Amino acid sequence: QVQLVESGGGLVQPGGSLRLSCGTSGSIFSINDMGWYRQAPGKERELVAVISSGGITKYTDPVKGRFTISRDNAKNMVYLQMNSLKLEDTAVYYCYQDVRIIGNNYFTRQWGQGTQVTVSS
Repeated sequence: QVQLVESGGGLVQPGGSLRLSCGTSGSIFSINDMGWYRQAPGKERELVAVISSGGITKYTDPVKGRFTISRDNAKNMVYLQMNSLKLEDTAVYYCYQDVRIIGNNYFTRQWGQGTQVTVSS
């Protein structure tokens, strides 16, 4: 079985920074894309950032220049560095990893439990 665990959320003032982390454990053969979604109250879940196995990154326009996604393949970790946070960044952030388990020949998307990020003065 595979389990993703997130950490790093919290309360921060506008202009502040937070770093989210997400790690996976289990019988993993390889991991393809890793990324982060977020869901604000009353809104649909939106893709925030994604990083490929080769390190190519993509961001949703509202976070470009402020957020940075990175990964550590040796540790099966993905990170989201969030700087210059705004009130509208308040949301529950969910990580995902597209994982191939040992013995399988396909990838499945695994999700973290979600972590609350609140930007407030």
